[in-house]
Amino acid sequence: MKHLLSTENLSAADAIRILDTAEEMALVGEREVKKLPALRGRTVVNLFFEDSTRTRISFEAAAKRLSADVINFAAKGSSVSKGESLKDTAQTLEAMSADAVVIRHWASGAPARLAASDWIDAAVVNAGDGTHEHPTQALLDAFTLRRHWSQIAGRASLGEDLRGLRIAIVGDVLHSRVARSNLWLLTTLGAEVTLVAPPTLLPVGIADWPCRVSFDLDEVLATGPHAIMMLRVQGERMNAAFFPSAREYARTWGFDDDRLAALEVSAGKDTIIMHPGPMNRGLEISSAAADSPRSTVLAQVRNGVSVRMAVLYLLLSGDDSTQPTPAQEATV
Repeated sequence: MKHLLSTENLSAADAIRILDTAEEMALVGEREVKKLPALRGRTVVNLFFEDSTRTRISFEAAAKRLSADVINFAAKGSSVSKGESLKDTAQTLEAMSADAVVIRHWASGAPARLAASDWIDAAVVNAGDGTHEHPTQALLDAFTLRRHWSQIAGRASLGEDLRGLRIAIVGDVLHSRVARSNLWLLTTLGAEVTLVAPPTLLPVGIADWPCRVSFDLDEVLATGPHAIMMLRVQGERMNAAFFPSAREYARTWGFDDDRLAALEVSAGKDTIIMHPGPMNRGLEISSAAADSPRSTVLAQVRNGVSVRMAVLYLLLSGDDSTQPTPAQEATV
């Protein structure tokens, strides 16, 4: 695996390999010294053309825990704001001998363009491109799901897929790269996905996607899904009125206090509530739901560091059979 650009073409074997490696990386976070020498001497560049808090900090923490040198590059305040092209920026990074570039870009396909070019000889990780994909978010969501349900079933999670799980992804699917990456990955790992949204927030061609579509959130909740993944309403990407009002959206599509209470007495007694963040509290999710024991929001953030450590490790050293495994490195 040279790059991580999408989950659509990620095989189940490669996905499980990443998740299993993340399990080992999670053990590092439990040590007093949360660091491995695996990527010592390597340089990881965080190249962010869009604002980000969780993803950028998570990648920075992941690289530093692997002992890599980290360069954070934000478009604001850089030469990009003066009109510098992606090509010129990439060639600058090449001159700095970057080993991996973690890129978030407003244009769908920008990471793939960078990976396919001869501008830079580095591993490229897509940290979110337009409304296309966000593969590491989907991987950390799958990691969270696998850990949670393995614990409930009393099984070891290593080597396991998500076969048999029913996942509902709810909200602004149209503008969500998280929804797309999760759909492809969860389906590959054997889960059954239902997309729940108003018709105006579903993309064209969704009939060809490997999922069920519903317009009734309460109906889906009554079936007791294993997880409900609420999506952020992305107002910054909307140039039209996709729903009558914020109040109407919250009443019909938001996971509010009433739906949380109903879930407590429904078939979904172990159902968890997920959200990729940042959350619009009171719009797509209530504070009671976001802070409830069912919520995995903070676990997702914590697991994101382990998953991104695994991705960087596998891209930069994991295919070298002479390299020690993360578990062996942890003893160093």
